[in-house]
Amino acid sequence: MDKINARNDSDPVLLIKSLNKFRGSAQVLRDVDLKLFAGQRIALLGHNGAGKSTLIKTVLGLISADADKISICGSKPGSRQARSLTAFLPEAISFHPALTGYEQLGMFSRLANVKADLTGLLERVGLGDAMHRRIGTYSKGMRQRLGLAQVLLGRPKLALLDEPTSGLDPISRQELYTIIDELAAQGTAVLIASHALTEVEARTDRIAIMRKGYLVADDTLAALTANAGLPTRVRIRARGDVAAIAVQTGGRRINGASVEIEIQTADKMTLLREIAAMGEAVADLDITPPRLEDLYRYYAKERLQ
Repeated sequence: MDKINARNDSDPVLLIKSLNKFRGSAQVLRDVDLKLFAGQRIALLGHNGAGKSTLIKTVLGLISADADKISICGSKPGSRQARSLTAFLPEAISFHPALTGYEQLGMFSRLANVKADLTGLLERVGLGDAMHRRIGTYSKGMRQRLGLAQVLLGRPKLALLDEPTSGLDPISRQELYTIIDELAAQGTAVLIASHALTEVEARTDRIAIMRKGYLVADDTLAALTANAGLPTRVRIRARGDVAAIAVQTGGRRINGASVEIEIQTADKMTLLREIAAMGEAVADLDITPPRLEDLYRYYAKERLQ
């Protein structure tokens, strides 16, 4: 049977429960729990070897899992129903070089038994002028765009994107995330495995971090920041006496013209009121909250020590 259980609108699109996987005697996934609901965008982060690829392959049904460990809309990975609901964009994408982009997408459409506006899809991903060129002439970024057009076929319930911006220029990256936003808006659950921390920081709803097979973090960026307790940095550029500002705020002098203070988020407004009271002595200030890179280092290294 493909179906694991009955499903309603509040059920997750992707449900992973206590998933363990071994490669020989080495354990590569350790009690992984993950839920992904319709319309959510989750960034899956982790060093090479953290377990991201194994997790994705298991969700796709390319690696076997116990029947009760993973479900996609209530169906088992690899089942006909799960395959029809899932789209996958691999990092190293390959197509037949002798086919045109239009022909390749048409073949995918027939295999999936999906009627689609192929020209519209190819134009949507920026291949309108190249759709009738042979794929062998495409750059890596163009092949990535063609793969994204394949993902858009049939409005999948679950989209797994492995380094989707690989080979794309900055403008194309922004366009890709706009398309990901549109996928999520129409109800697709999107899992993005990426090393591009700056990109996913602002374009995803949750951050999941893996380390040595463990899922060491899974929450919103705001919640991860609060739980980590990492400091916010405030840099004050002085118009007058830098030393006096350093003494008053307890900060350290930087380059003889600025003072830098590290505070907890809860203390930020108190400090800002103190700075405002300094009046003309302050020329400018910058506030730098913990970045995703800082949080990634904290959860990927510190949490398990």
